[in-house]
Amino acid sequence: MLRKRSITLAGHATSLALEEDFWRELDAAARAEGAPLARLIARIDADRAQDDPDAPLSSACRVWVLRRALARSLA
Repeated sequence: MLRKRSITLAGHATSLALEEDFWRELDAAARAEGAPLARLIARIDADRAQDDPDAPLSSACRVWVLRRALARSLA
């Protein structure tokens, strides 16, 4: 089930809908970095803008979580 959250990116409010598992991983990653969740998502958004500006932000967040999980499993 998707859960929507409002996030402010570059001074603009946007909503992002992700499954609870993805929210949980993003929250954990932000806590591990000692940064607010919005800052982490802003970074993901900036990377998305460079890599594939047409990709939805929600997809970019899911891919980021997947890549993080894969990197951790290989470490």
